[in-house]
Amino acid sequence: MVSDHFSHVQEWIFDLDNTLYPPSACLFEQIEPRITAWVQRELNVSRDEANRLRHTYWRDYGTTLSGMMHLHGTDPLPYLTYVHDIDFSTLPADPALRAAIHALPGRKIVYTNGSEPYANRVLEARGLTGLFDAIYGIEHADFHPKPIAQAFDTILKKDGLAPNEAAMFEDDARNLEVPHALGMKTVHIAPNPLDPPAPYVHFHAADLTGFLSKILA
Repeated sequence: MVSDHFSHVQEWIFDLDNTLYPPSACLFEQIEPRITAWVQRELNVSRDEANRLRHTYWRDYGTTLSGMMHLHGTDPLPYLTYVHDIDFSTLPADPALRAAIHALPGRKIVYTNGSEPYANRVLEARGLTGLFDAIYGIEHADFHPKPIAQAFDTILKKDGLAPNEAAMFEDDARNLEVPHALGMKTVHIAPNPLDPPAPYVHFHAADLTGFLSKILA
C-alpha cells in the first residue's frame, strides 16, 4: 500500500505552483509574460530576446531571477513584486485538498521559488490559509533557488526539520533530486510521469488530493 511508504513521515513539504493548484489554473500564463517584460526593460533587449533569456536562465540557474541576479545584478524584491502582480480569480477554493492536507500527521510546510506574499495569496484563493506550519519563499533561502542544494540546506537549517522524516511534493521533477539524496520521500505531481523515469522520484501522481487519500487510507 502507498500508505506504508509514508508511515514514518512527520514533515510534509509542498511546492506551490502547479502543485497546490492544478496547471489548468494557468497562473504561469500570466506570470511568464511579466517576467519577459521585466527582462526586456531591465536589459533593454527585444521581447524575443527577453523571452529566450527568461527560459535560458530558468534552465541554467533554477529561476530566471537567479540568472538575472548572477549576471545582471537584479534587485530581487521589486522583481518578485512585479511578476506576481496577477489575477488570482482563476484559482478555485478546494475543500477536499484542504481536508486531505489537514488530516496528514505532523507538520505541513510550503516551500516555493516564489515569494511568501505571493504564496499567501495563492493559499488564500485556494482556501488553504492557516493550514501550514511554515511558508518559505525564495527570500528565506537567501534567494538561492530550487533545485540547487544550497537552497534546500538553507531552508532545512532555518526550519530544523529532519529530512529522513519528510516527504516532498513537486511539479518540477528536477527539484526532487536533492530532497531524494537527503533521504526524503519524493512525489512528482504532474499530468504525466517522467519518461524515462528518474531514480530520485519515488511516486508520480496527476492528482494531489487523490494521492494524499491513498497515503491516508
